[in-house]
Amino acid sequence: MESSGMERYTETQKNEMKRQIRQAADEAFDKEMAEINAQLREEILIALIGDVNAGKSSTINRIVGEEVAGVGAEPGETTAIRPHPYKDKIFFIDTPGLNDVNTANSAATLEYFRKTDVVLFFLNAAGTVFSESEQRSFRIVEKANPNILVVLNKIDAADEVDRLVARVRQETGQKYDVIPISSRTGENVDELRDAILELLKKKNKDILFARTIKEKSSIANKWIIGAATSAGAIGAVPLPGADIVPLTALQIGLLTRLATLYERPISREAAKEIVITAIVGNLGRTLFSQIVKIFPGAGSVAAAGVASTVTLALGYSVKYAYERGIDVTPESVTKLYKTFRDRKNKGEKLPGEDD
Repeated sequence: MESSGMERYTETQKNEMKRQIRQAADEAFDKEMAEINAQLREEILIALIGDVNAGKSSTINRIVGEEVAGVGAEPGETTAIRPHPYKDKIFFIDTPGLNDVNTANSAATLEYFRKTDVVLFFLNAAGTVFSESEQRSFRIVEKANPNILVVLNKIDAADEVDRLVARVRQETGQKYDVIPISSRTGENVDELRDAILELLKKKNKDILFARTIKEKSSIANKWIIGAATSAGAIGAVPLPGADIVPLTALQIGLLTRLATLYERPISREAAKEIVITAIVGNLGRTLFSQIVKIFPGAGSVAAAGVASTVTLALGYSVKYAYERGIDVTPESVTKLYKTFRDRKNKGEKLPGEDD
């Protein structure tokens, strides 16, 4: 009799779970697509400040993965500030340093900096780092806009880079990220790209910039791992069934962001069916994660692990399909999902987990 009762309970759980997932998926898809479309209508302004030999143009080219026209002024060329259009409403504003800007244009220059989303302040690690003129320029920009990343370029030609980073941090009041890079070798450019995206994320503009970057894999990995971490926190809530709706919303959000990143639109029905397949198709483990929550402590940890693994495997399945030109359908994702899930359950690291 107990066995029969448990079977009836399980079937009831299945039907209720499917209903909740469908409803949550519909609501989450509308919300996510509205936010993404709002982002894609915004403009992004990124200011580049630094001497002409600081490697601004080569750094930008490294970040986006292609040559950006109009970035990198020649000595004495910049007498006024103007934005250089890149693509998809993204503009770079270049100046070799505020000392070289005509005083007649100073008001307009500062207004640009106030509107800028990210300021990249370039220093040459192989030169005179943070000279008096650079410090003056920095103070002017800092008053207009605190969204500054200090880019210490050319570390491949410099000594004692850690000491230089520590000194610049101290002289800028420990308030800004100082990122040592080499635009020639590509060292730490991923770190700089991530820092730019983090600043843009605070303004709900990161997706637009991420979509224009040629090398998307590391960005996708970061989003997937971030979603899996959040899923683990959701799954750890010690209430049976409490994680189904937020977990569904989280996974729908991940799918829509990845679709936008790879510029492969996904329909509401496809996204919904993929999430339902991942959660309900994995129903034995999913139900286990709900039932064990009745037991405090160990139950919550087990549930967190299931939620994280499901989300991680789902994200990497969709990423794998996009990067190899495979149509993203419930059928194709299900096959990939099972492979990634099984690898994760065996204790293997999935691609990107070490990034």
